[in-house]
Parts: sequence; C-alpha cells; structure tokens
Amino acid sequence: MKAFVVILGFLGFTLAISVDDTHIHAAKKLVGKNSASPTGRFFENVGYGKTTPSGEVDPEYWRALARSKLKSLVEETYNYKQAKNVIFFLGDGMSLNTLTASRIRKGQLKGNPGEEDQLSFEKFPHVGLTKTYCTNVQVSDSACTATAYLCGVKANSFTLGVSAKVEYDNCSMSMDTDNQLSSLADWAQKAGKSTGFITTTTLTHASPAGLYAKSANRKWESDTDIPPNVKQEGPCMDIAQQLIKRSPGRNFDVIMGGGMGKFLPNTVVDVHGTTGERSDGLDLLGLWKDMHPRGVIVSNRDELLNVNVSKATHIMGIFHSDLMDYHSLADPATKPTLSEMTEAALNHLSRNENGYFIFIEGGLIDQAHHSGQAKLSLDETLEMEKAVQLAVTMTNAADTLIVVTSDHGHPLTIAGYPDRGTDILGLNQDDVDSNGIKYASLNYAVGSHQYLDENGKRINLEGIISDEPGFIHPSQIPIYGGVHSGEDVGVFARGPHSHLFRGVMEQNTIPHLIGYAACIGEGATLCNSKL
Repeated sequence: MKAFVVILGFLGFTLAISVDDTHIHAAKKLVGKNSASPTGRFFENVGYGKTTPSGEVDPEYWRALARSKLKSLVEETYNYKQAKNVIFFLGDGMSLNTLTASRIRKGQLKGNPGEEDQLSFEKFPHVGLTKTYCTNVQVSDSACTATAYLCGVKANSFTLGVSAKVEYDNCSMSMDTDNQLSSLADWAQKAGKSTGFITTTTLTHASPAGLYAKSANRKWESDTDIPPNVKQEGPCMDIAQQLIKRSPGRNFDVIMGGGMGKFLPNTVVDVHGTTGERSDGLDLLGLWKDMHPRGVIVSNRDELLNVNVSKATHIMGIFHSDLMDYHSLADPATKPTLSEMTEAALNHLSRNENGYFIFIEGGLIDQAHHSGQAKLSLDETLEMEKAVQLAVTMTNAADTLIVVTSDHGHPLTIAGYPDRGTDILGLNQDDVDSNGIKYASLNYAVGSHQYLDENGKRINLEGIISDEPGFIHPSQIPIYGGVHSGEDVGVFARGPHSHLFRGVMEQNTIPHLIGYAACIGEGATLCNSKL
C-alpha cells in the first residue's frame, strides 16, 4: 500500500502526517515567530515513557492476558435463573474518567504504576452504557436520572418520581396520582421482598428519594425548604414526610445515611449537636419509632455494629445532621464506612426467604467533583468499590443480581501523554502548555479554580499541587463550582440475567431489566409472558 501525506496549515505552523500501512509518522515544523514556542516539542516524548514494568516488554505477557480473557468469554454460560436478591449500587457522578482515575489511584496506593489495576465491579462479566439525558435537558441532574433508573420513566430535570407531565416547582401536578410513578422499591415490596437503601448523602437526597418520593422539586427535603407561595397552591408533602408516612418509604426495612435535621423540629438539637430544620414541629423520627416499635434508630458506628439484626424488625441509621463526612475526613471511631453499613444491611435483609432489594449510593463522589476535589472523589469511588466487593463476598451469583452504575458524569479529564505510573493526582511531568507550563494530569473542564497570574496566564503548579484531600484541581472555564457532564456512563452487572445489561441503552431501561430478572413489577418479567 502506498503512503500518502496530508498537510494541514493552521495557526502559523504546518503539521505533516505521513501514513502507510505499518506506521504513522507525525512531525511539526514551526515557522515565523512561533518557531521558539515550547509546542515545538509536540509528540517529542510520546511513546517514550520510562516506567514500563520489565515483565511487560515480553509480547507473550500480553498474549497470555488476551488468551485468558478470550477463554473466559468463550466458556461463559448465562444464568437464566430468577434473581432472588437485587443489590443496586449507584456512584453519583461516577463518570468513566472517574473510574479510570480511581483504578489508577488504587494501583498506585499499592506501589504499582496503577494503570493495570481493576476496580471490583470492572471484573463483572457484563458491561453496558446508558445515555443520561432527561426529557428536557441534555445534561441531567440526580433527580430526573433517579426517576429513570429507579422508576423506569424519563422525566424533567429536578423532579422526582413523577412523569414528564409534571413541570418543575408545580406542586399540584406532582401530587396528582395520575402523574406519579412506582419504583423498584414498590415492586419489590409488593412481591414480598425486604427493601432498603443506603447513602452517604442525606436520606432525602435526590438519588435515594427516587425510590419513594413524588416531588416537583428535589430540594423540598423538609417543609422549611418549600417556599410559601408553593404551599399556598395546595397541600404539598415534603420528601422527609413522604419517607416516613407514605408507601414505599414507611415500609423500608433498612434506611441509612445522613440528614437528621430534615426529620426534627427547629426547636430540637439532634444527637449530632445541630438544631433541626422543620418549621411544622413534626418529630418524624419519633413517628417512625412509633410505627416500628421493634425497630432501632442508630446514630454512630458503635451503635450500628452492635445492632442485633435477628431481633430488630427495622433499622434506621442517621449518622450526620446533613451529608455524611467524606470517608478520608471522617472520625473512624464514630462514623461507619459504606462497607460497614452494607454489611449490616445485608445481614438484616437476608433473613427474608423471599429475598430483598437494596439501593446503595456512593453519593459523595459527586459532591467532591462539584468542589473540584479530585482526591476526595477518587477516594469515595474506592470506598464504593470496596462495598461492592463485600457484597460479592456476602452473596451468591447464582441467586443475587448486582448492578453497578452512575447517574451522570462530571467533566474530569486525563490528558497529555504522561509516562506510565505518573501520579494520577499530580503534575504531568512529560508535557507543557503553549507557554511552557506543566499541567496537572487531572483537570476539570468547568470549575472554580483556574490558577492564573495577574495577566490571566496559567501559573506553574510545581509546589502548589498537593496530595492533600482538599486540594482543588484546575479547571478551564470559571464558574461558581463544578457542573455535571452529559456523556454516557457505565453499567456493570453480575448474577441472574446479568447478560441483559449490555450495549448502549436508555437509562430508564435499567429497572425494567431488573424487574424482568427478579420477577417484580407490573411489566414483562421472567415469570410472565408479557414480552
């Protein structure tokens, strides 16, 4: 095959690309005043990393890896049994780049280059992608996405558990039962299964609230959060009340997370030392205890670990007045980890002979991304992957379907040809920008910190970029804080009918696949002939 050459001229320089059937050569010739620009090193170091592990230089290393993967794929058999149990993990804001960076971070914490490592759920046999847009937005929030992946219907941004007929902030429309949707929790409870949810945010936050709330605004977590003009339109029940008073919320066997203030009057100081938020005087925790006399409310790690799961009918854990603390900043003596909450919940739910459904959210992945605190976000991702591994260990793939996914992404990037093993949280030592300044391996497209000098040019981050949990990574576009991104997110599945979770699908397909595998819900299932 003859070689061909493409010449592109732009921005004062010429890029020549020579291509043939075996290789590609790229060279750039700078002309005029740009000839001294540091960009003249373009492609200079690409492919010349100096940290290749010695074993990987042997081609047989890679052939053996490929043979092992091929063998597992060829020998794979599908599990067509009914799923007795369902564990649904949600990494809020867990983009594909977040997974890649977390995987590298995991390996580097072991002292390895990192790129070769795997997260626990990346080992699951079946993987797909979901599109995350909602009915009225290209880039979604956590409420309309929760409605999609928990209720099976796409809806408007910022609304929960209602169809797209409900407009944002329209309380009367959200309270109309014709516009309300049922969720996986409803379906599982009607099938006689135990149910519950765990979150590292608040019990009333958007993601878990998708299980039980019907609201025209995800922010209406307590009565105080609902504006007076909305209340005047007619009765509008806040999300905390819906959790305690209405089905399926009142029927959950296990509830764990933060947000105690949403359930207590503003005349009461909670066990965490913070005044409650409610203006209506309701003590919803007291009401929950009256409804579940053999249930227990726990507020710290020691109380959780000492719950007698064989005697308690219900468990409510509220471990903070607001969002729970980031794992790496939390007091380990008083704050349970996501894995510890998962273990307690599974031990409790597994007593039901009919099985269980539980939703488990790593919610602070998103919170850290919004702040540009990449290290905290990666750490929260690794905490969730530990909880996934624990769930794998505690269950049997023969009867338990485990699904791991995200609601939306964040515009985190990994770029610039860094050498193998470059600190994922540090500077790219192998490339510079057009002004000769090194840049971070991880950057955000939009965020609060640009690190510019008085002339608006990027400053050198040598000695500034930090391994401290609170360090804010650079972003390109200045804004009050981080924003979501609109790319597809991953779906990972293991267990009965996990082979259904593959290809590129609409996000609202997920609960229908779960319902089919577990024989729950009113749609097509393994146990009926509605397909």
